[in-house]
Amino acid sequence: MKTVIVISGPTASGKSSLAMELAQKLSGVIVSADSMQIYRGMDIGTAKPAKEDMRRVEHRLIDVLDIGEPFSVADYKREACAAIDEIISAGRQPFLVGGTGLYIDAVMNNVSFGDFECPPGIREELSSEAEKLGAEHMYGMLKEVDPEAAEGIHPNNMKRVIRALEVYRATGKTITYYKSISKTDPPKYNFLHYTLVPKSREELYARINARVDKMMEDGLEREARELFDSGLERAVTACQAIGYKELFGAFRGDMTVDEAVELLKQRTRNYAKRQLTWFSRYDAVRLYV
Repeated sequence: MKTVIVISGPTASGKSSLAMELAQKLSGVIVSADSMQIYRGMDIGTAKPAKEDMRRVEHRLIDVLDIGEPFSVADYKREACAAIDEIISAGRQPFLVGGTGLYIDAVMNNVSFGDFECPPGIREELSSEAEKLGAEHMYGMLKEVDPEAAEGIHPNNMKRVIRALEVYRATGKTITYYKSISKTDPPKYNFLHYTLVPKSREELYARINARVDKMMEDGLEREARELFDSGLERAVTACQAIGYKELFGAFRGDMTVDEAVELLKQRTRNYAKRQLTWFSRYDAVRLYV
């Protein structure tokens, strides 16, 4: 099997720079493993590679969807594997690069998400319940039917809580069950996995703060305003992006722009902390940066 080079790590750790350097040397193509870079128009806030970088090295799964289009982990696994197969067939080196752990796991573990289609209306029904009963109640329901899935989902991440409950209501089996039977499948590829580990959290957090300041200088507020006016808040998947929803609070008058920027820095630091915990599980070559 062809080897896929995987580069993972928290935000602001230097994944893209390393991947670009290696891809140029190895005739590589980068397959993005970032859940928000897939959307068109979300450029500054998702730290997409510069246009000139994407001209120098081919990238896949960037700028392929409009913000209103939903996109699941199952969708990502299918599209990423198709891209990797094409890259291998062309005799080039595939790189899987990003910080969305669920996406990387789906490809590396050859996860299957079941051959079922959830009947229409179940997700809307669960969303209505969440509005009436609250996040704590919905998370408690998930803990009862699928405690293993609940362990891996933040109690406030209603999108993933509802998805897990939707699978259970639609099929009578848990999302954990579907993942467990799929992991008996052999992997599609060999993997050489590097994960970037900051030498200190303080240094990583300083990089994150500086990156947010640079994003604001580069026009993040303008980009966020355009997306706000385009209806990003109503988008099923894209609305989850850190970097925009914080500024939306300022646009609604809930806080000042300066307060929104500080909230953005805090949430990005918290996200990086969760990424570090996630990637610490991997049996990977650790590069301290």
